[in-house]
Amino acid sequence: MKVVVAIDSLKGSLSSLEAGKVIQEGIYSVLPDAEVFVRPLADGGEGTMEALTFGLRGKFVQVEVKGPLGEAVNCRYGIVEEKKLAIVDISGAVGITLVPEQARNPMNTTTYGVGEVIRDAIEKGCRHFIVGIGGSATNDGGIGMLQALGFGMLNKEGKQVSLGAKGLNDLVTITDDKVLPELKECSFRVACDVKNVLCGEQGCSAIFGPQKGATKDMILQMDQWLAKYAVLTEKKFGTINAKKEGTGAAGGLGFAFLGYMNSVLESGVQIVLEETRLEDYIAEADFVITGEGRLDEQTIFGKAPIGVAALAKKYQKKVLAFCGCVTEDAILCNQYGIDAFFPILRGIQTKKEAMNCENTKKNMFAAVQQVFRLIACINEK
Repeated sequence: MKVVVAIDSLKGSLSSLEAGKVIQEGIYSVLPDAEVFVRPLADGGEGTMEALTFGLRGKFVQVEVKGPLGEAVNCRYGIVEEKKLAIVDISGAVGITLVPEQARNPMNTTTYGVGEVIRDAIEKGCRHFIVGIGGSATNDGGIGMLQALGFGMLNKEGKQVSLGAKGLNDLVTITDDKVLPELKECSFRVACDVKNVLCGEQGCSAIFGPQKGATKDMILQMDQWLAKYAVLTEKKFGTINAKKEGTGAAGGLGFAFLGYMNSVLESGVQIVLEETRLEDYIAEADFVITGEGRLDEQTIFGKAPIGVAALAKKYQKKVLAFCGCVTEDAILCNQYGIDAFFPILRGIQTKKEAMNCENTKKNMFAAVQQVFRLIACINEK
């Protein structure tokens, strides 16, 4: 029996590869002669960098950059030297988890560290980038990143505006005469599954601002400032429409990539599936295993498990999903290629207990073991 395992991370508990290894061990405990291939999986958010770097046999490097509040943080990213490729999760530099809840305020948080990571990768010879832009603490329209790369985001005195979304209020001029020269040689595939635009009711301030600490007044202010920034950008470069889908990703970082750099926004799931050659493995499999932390109605809207299931159904393969928990509407996943799904919790637990790494491993192993005992029984007949 050949089994391909491609499961997304169980956030806060297991990475994609950690979860995959536990599933592999659970299958081997029942079917020791099975061939089980574990492939990394992510959807463009947390875990994308790790999944792709392992999948492409790259190496990890680390660089000290400005964190979201301007403090020094160590950001880990991947390099695939033969492809001159850097793989970056922006959350490593500007992630919301880097900001204590009581300190979350998008007026102050900056994407400057993202620019520093890109600059470091360019200095190491990279000219191609895959960038996951999920999980940011920022709403500065990407001006911090652009400042780090040499763009002038200038106030009326001709000085760089302050870091954070509050700097947008003072922005009057944009210059590009001091941009890192090598930037024009670079291309960026931005893993983005967010459809939100830069401004308005479906803009980044209104939709994502509250979870980043924005008040109603802040949301209105930032939305107006981002609109002004979009006008200045269009006057300078004439390259980007702020109403384009994805421009509101990561607090407007999507807009900065599209407007200022040689970038395309792509489905994060599709980038990962393509780069890790998952289809080649699935074509030869008997079963395909996927999953994520929670299966629910949102899973069917482009999440990683559905991407895996769609590939599997191209070859008429059976798809099983394991997850930390499910909601009632998770049954919709059965209509999108997941033949059966199994929550791994085995009893009443607190959230802390359920998300404990060792508990998750035990629960995952036990669930997989029982499912494959059933499969083994059926196959015996």
